Amino acid sequence: MTVPIRVLIVDDDALVRAGLSMILGGTGDIEIVAEAGDGSEVPPLVAAHRPDVVLMDIRMPDVDGLTATEALRAAQSPPEVVVLTTFHADAQVVRALRAGAAGFLLKDIPPRELVEAIRKVAAGEPILSPAVTRQLIAHVSEDGGGAGRRTDRARGLLAKLSERERDVALAVGQGKSNAAIGGELYMSVATVKAHVSRILTKLDLNNRVQIALMVYDASL
Repeated sequence: MTVPIRVLIVDDDALVRAGLSMILGGTGDIEIVAEAGDGSEVPPLVAAHRPDVVLMDIRMPDVDGLTATEALRAAQSPPEVVVLTTFHADAQVVRALRAGAAGFLLKDIPPRELVEAIRKVAAGEPILSPAVTRQLIAHVSEDGGGAGRRTDRARGLLAKLSERERDVALAVGQGKSNAAIGGELYMSVATVKAHVSRILTKLDLNNRVQIALMVYDASL
């Protein structure tokens, strides 16, 4: 039997938690291991239940999802974090992605897409579509605070990559899938995945989202 994907739901709205639990719990391959109403409850629940994926609301009364995400992703062997929001790409969502969240989902996402997103994240795949990536690019480009420092840092990181790794990083920044990158750069999908893994290791990044943000920061 396939080992189920273990999910922790974090949202201060009990109705939202109940709805998410009902949708995900009925799939057969996803198990809701715990629920939390505030970010302060997340560390002990993660330690006790070892979820694969945390669905994290941004706005909560005590410890918000942004703070909880930053703390989680700074720990050793953290679960993947998917941010739940009612906004497409506001400053808090971008900050959560910079902290290492694997992506974000709108709270009105259709149930089938929600389930597929959880499966993708658990499998280590990105959940930022090209359309969402374009929105993210626009939002990051409007965020002037510290832009110069981020640009210098991002270009310094890109300079550490080989030419082929840089090509792959730029394609990831455009929101392209592994298959699309392989077709464009004449590589197998397995080779693209290997390049992505090397980029993450070499630059000490968490996921493809952070590669994309680095590319945006570098103004490329």
